[in-house]
Amino acid sequence: MLPGYNTNGFAHHDLADALSILSEIGYRSVAVTLERGQLDPPERSGARRAAELIKPLVEEAGLRITIETGSRFLLDPRRKHQPTLISSSAEERSRRIEFLKAAVDVAAELSADSVSLWSGSADDAPTGGEGPADSEGPANGEFWNRLTESLNDVLDYAAARNVRLSFEPEPGMFIDTMLKFEQLQRRLDHPLLGLTLDVGHVCCLDDGSLRAHIHRWRERLWNVHVSDMRPGVHEHLMFGEGNVDFATMFDALLSVSYAGPVHVELSRHSHDAVAAARRSYEFLRSFIPSAASP
Repeated sequence: MLPGYNTNGFAHHDLADALSILSEIGYRSVAVTLERGQLDPPERSGARRAAELIKPLVEEAGLRITIETGSRFLLDPRRKHQPTLISSSAEERSRRIEFLKAAVDVAAELSADSVSLWSGSADDAPTGGEGPADSEGPANGEFWNRLTESLNDVLDYAAARNVRLSFEPEPGMFIDTMLKFEQLQRRLDHPLLGLTLDVGHVCCLDDGSLRAHIHRWRERLWNVHVSDMRPGVHEHLMFGEGNVDFATMFDALLSVSYAGPVHVELSRHSHDAVAAARRSYEFLRSFIPSAASP
């Protein structure tokens, strides 16, 4: 497996500087979260420029790459993570779809391991959330329809570019648990739709066994996010500050011969990015045999 880092933890750095620093520390993969400055405009017309900007930086740093699409305010400066694949407006869903297709274009040009994405939340969800995983009420049925229709559009485009999509269950979004991810896989069953497993989210939501999830999805596990976390609190913490059982997690990854990226995600540590990246790498080295001394 490849020790990696998400650039959302280097929000105050120039991308070239961030990649250079990560390479110097010893990281072998980078999850580039597309933001303003990389993907302008955030649609297919900006994809070629983004690829031309990012490609030489990644090559010079000698890093593998995953494209992340979790930028907070790229599409709407007033609403975090909106619009989404399940927004009430077809026009707004189309904006998210165009952004994801642009990310696919960037990934194709860079031979990225995958494009990581999530469902988002609905702007017309009833009070109290979007319903439990096994709910089949009218609202949930409509959200499922929007999601599968939107994702099928993106998957068709990704298939034409031979790009994999790794889907991340995210607390507070429509697809939040591994059960809902399994339901999504049953509904779509597409060979290019895999999993981004965020180990902190499993802890935060008390969402079953990490070992079981890793073994269940070993053939579709294309991206792993790591940070520490506490039950019931969606806050990405430095290793050792939460309750994630990393020894069990890494043992499970080794047992299934996982060879993909393990990306540290510390989006709230950009104020101390370099130190956080160094400390995180030292932590990963104790679990990842291929992580050599820098």
